[in-house]
Amino acid sequence: MVQNIPKGFFPDSGFVSRETSGKLVVYADLVRKWQARINLISPKTLPDVWERHVLDSLQLFRLRPEPLNWLDMGSGAGFPGLVTAICLAEKGHGWVNLVESNNKKAAFLRQVILETGARASVHPIRVEDARTKLGKIDAVSARALASLSDLLSYAAPYAQDNPSIEMWLHKGLDYLGEVRSARDLWCFDLVEHQSLAQDGSAILQISNLSQHT
Repeated sequence: MVQNIPKGFFPDSGFVSRETSGKLVVYADLVRKWQARINLISPKTLPDVWERHVLDSLQLFRLRPEPLNWLDMGSGAGFPGLVTAICLAEKGHGWVNLVESNNKKAAFLRQVILETGARASVHPIRVEDARTKLGKIDAVSARALASLSDLLSYAAPYAQDNPSIEMWLHKGLDYLGEVRSARDLWCFDLVEHQSLAQDGSAILQISNLSQHT
């Protein structure tokens, strides 16, 4: 069992407390236990769940630690939204709305919240149907869900409600191609944060989203 964040993974190692680090360990252990019953993550990544999933997701809180009201789209096993929610617990403010239409995965997310005290709620509905239930959203996250163009389409209604909304989207090695394709349909400001977990990957910070007319 990993007891804390590996030293040197982040330049500012220790940016979360020992208590939060321990809760993330609990989360990783729950992923391993539930994986035997439901397909939460790719089986080939299970031995590396800490680095491939937890620490990769933790980068988002490092970049945006403020206590915002988040929408995590297509949460699946909870990466990155549930990691953010666990980190927010020590702040006592902020919230993460985990939208996951698969009832079995939604049950897993609720169990992690119960055992870690994460500041999150689970919404077992489709992202397209969640808008009227969540209120004002400050920021949107997603990881391994869909193409960038599709993610922006899902997020666009929330941007209409809150023009200052930010999107924080984990993307892999081909993210530049996805950005080019998305710009054919959408106008947006982009900041690329290179991943500390995988060379060539990035977290895309997107704001001022609008559709081409």
